[in-house]
This record gives sequence, structure tokens and C-alpha cells, in this order.
Amino acid sequence: MDYQIKLSFNRRLSCIMHIDLNSCFASIEQQANPFLRHKPIAVAAYDTPNGCILAASIEAKRLGVKVGLRVKEGRLLCPDLIVRAPDSDKYRAVHTALRKLLSGYTPKVISKSIDEFVLDFFGTLALQKGMFTIGKEIKNRIKEEIGDYLTVSIGLGPNRFLAKTASNLHKPDGLDEINANNFKEIYRSLGLMDLNGINRQNTIRLNTVGIYTVTDFFNADIPLLRCAFHSILAYYWFLRLRGWEIDDVDWDTKSFGHSYSLPKPLTSLEELAPILSKLVEKVGSRMRHAHFQAKGVHVALLYQDYQYFHEGKSLDQSIFDSRDIYHTAFYLLQHSPYQLPVRNIAISCFDLSPRTTLQLGLFYDSIRKDNLVIAIDSVNDRWGNFVITPATMINTENYVHDRIGFGQIRGLI
Repeated sequence: MDYQIKLSFNRRLSCIMHIDLNSCFASIEQQANPFLRHKPIAVAAYDTPNGCILAASIEAKRLGVKVGLRVKEGRLLCPDLIVRAPDSDKYRAVHTALRKLLSGYTPKVISKSIDEFVLDFFGTLALQKGMFTIGKEIKNRIKEEIGDYLTVSIGLGPNRFLAKTASNLHKPDGLDEINANNFKEIYRSLGLMDLNGINRQNTIRLNTVGIYTVTDFFNADIPLLRCAFHSILAYYWFLRLRGWEIDDVDWDTKSFGHSYSLPKPLTSLEELAPILSKLVEKVGSRMRHAHFQAKGVHVALLYQDYQYFHEGKSLDQSIFDSRDIYHTAFYLLQHSPYQLPVRNIAISCFDLSPRTTLQLGLFYDSIRKDNLVIAIDSVNDRWGNFVITPATMINTENYVHDRIGFGQIRGLI
């Protein structure tokens, strides 16, 4: 049946707005410290030569400094590059302030990441102002109420995909719309890899069926797209490019995890145990704040010579206490057959279920454990993370620094 589909571009009003905070971490550092403004700066996981750059300021980007480069590579491009370590509390504060400001315009505000928001204005009174007027107002309010050095790029469109594409048209500080009247002209100006979700591999797939431009992509029918993608993605892209919504799905949380790249490789269990403990505390806290419990724990190790070990364990009973998670994780850590220097360690909890009911145990007091965990979390929430910590975490201040990624932020704490 889909072979006969002929679908025109969606002529619905562009009531979807995508907001992207430009050079997020770097701009927030410049906002907090006026002496860093108008200078090339980078926020890196570590300020050592091999530290990975997480964010580059607008000034640094103009000199070729990009996310993913090593600090030493950034300084080859820009000898005056100023490198700062991440300060997660600042980024959380700005994210929270932005979300509060945006929620005043529509109740349908979705945080796509630490620096991206999607707003749906369909059926709201704010829509009467006009989307461009709202966009300009949001830009001004951000400067007045959150930070005068912060800029956002705003995109408007009939669906999420085109709104995000529009937000990338004139960075930084852009305000653009893709609609039924201008999409052909804009598509002619874009390359395939300018589209969010089209990477190098997808570009090769499209090229193999004769699709070389975004206009070719739009004009392709579903059978041709199916030859490229060999999956339901063919239909999804057919809809996206025509402005129809296909991405408004909130996927369920499948796991909670945390990983850490060690500044120097460690070998012994005695050295790795405190780091594992801190990782577990962070994972357990995030999981409990999101009201989940788990029946599975997974540990992964990457060694200095790039050998890899990972193992998971499914449990008979759901756990939520970080102590239980640690006992299982340490058991798995001991089962590694390699006695090699570890350069990266990761812990995750899977097989999640809502923590709405408490299963009573035969050999321990579940209610007492639950009350203890609630009390510890309450103290840490009020006075700061890790005010109350296990003894195994002693002397880990310089390990497992607080990090915020650009991806999924559910459970951000």
C-alpha cells in the first residue's frame, strides 16, 4: 500500500520551537567570569594535554577548535586557548532557569539535553503573539533574567525535526523557520550530513541508491528509501522531510549508568574499589531520585592495552540501596580474568521497575533499609552530594568528578 503514498508537505502552522543554547558549557563559564569573555576557551574533561574537549566557546570555534579534540590538538590550532574543568553546578543552574522561563510560555516543554529544549505551542494563548515575536522575546528575556552573555539559536517548524534543522541554519544566535513556503530553497542549501540523524554511514547508504542531495532525499519515494535503509526508517524519513511529526516519542528509561576514565591506569582491586564505590553511589542516587529499582547490575572495564571485559548479573529481587548495588558490582569486578591496568570503568543498573511497592524479604528488614536510604538521600539533597558516604569512598575527591552529558538528562542531579 505504501508504494502508492503521495504525501505533500505539512502546511500546519510552525508551532514547534527548538531552542539550542550556543556553546553551552563554555558560554556559561564566560557568563560566570567576565574575564573569559571574547576569548577562546574550552571546557575539557581534564586540563591535561590528552583531556577531551567537551565544549568550545564561539571564539574558539572560529579558530577551528571543536568538541572531541584533545586539549593539545586545540592548543595547536589556538595557542592562547584557555582550558577550564567542568563545573556541573553552574550548568544545572542555567538549565533549571531556562526551563522555568520557557515553561511560562507553554506547558509542553521537553528537555532534549542539557542545552536543548523543544516547545510545542499548539493550542496555547502565547501562539497569538506570533512565533517570531515569541522567539525574540525569549532571547531578550534570557539575556535580562539569566545571563547577558548567553545566546540561543531558535528554530521553528511544523515538526521537531525541521525545527531543529532550522535552529542550525544561522548559529550562533539565529532565529529561523522551515515551512511549506521555503523548504525547497533551504533543502537546496543543505548537505545530507547537515540533517540531524544522517551520519557518514547513512550518507553512503543514500548515495548507493542515487541520493546525493537533500532535494534528492525529499523527492525519493518509499521503495527507494527502503533500498537504502532496509527498515522502518525509510518511512520515518519520508514523513520527517515533509514536516509530519514522527519523533514525539518519550522512550522509557532502560538503565542507569555511569563511567569514568582514570587519569592514570590502576590495577589492584584495592585501588579500583573506592572508584567503583563512588560510581555506584552516583548511579544509585540517580536511580532512586527517578523512583526506580533494578534487578540487574553490569560492570565493564577497558584496559590500557584496549582489551575489554564486561559482565552482568541478574538478581532474584529488586535492589535500590547503593550498598546492595556495590556488593554485586564488586563481585563482578573480581571475576575479571585479566590482571591488567584499567583505564576506564563503567557501572550500570538494568531491568528496571518503578519503585512504588516494597517487596518484603525473609532475611532482612526491607522497611528499615528503605527508611535508612530515604534518610541518607534527604541529608545529601539538603547539604550536598556525598555528605554521607560509605567508608570505601574515602579519599576519592579527585576521582569521578561530577559530569553532565549532552544527551539524555532524565534523572539529572
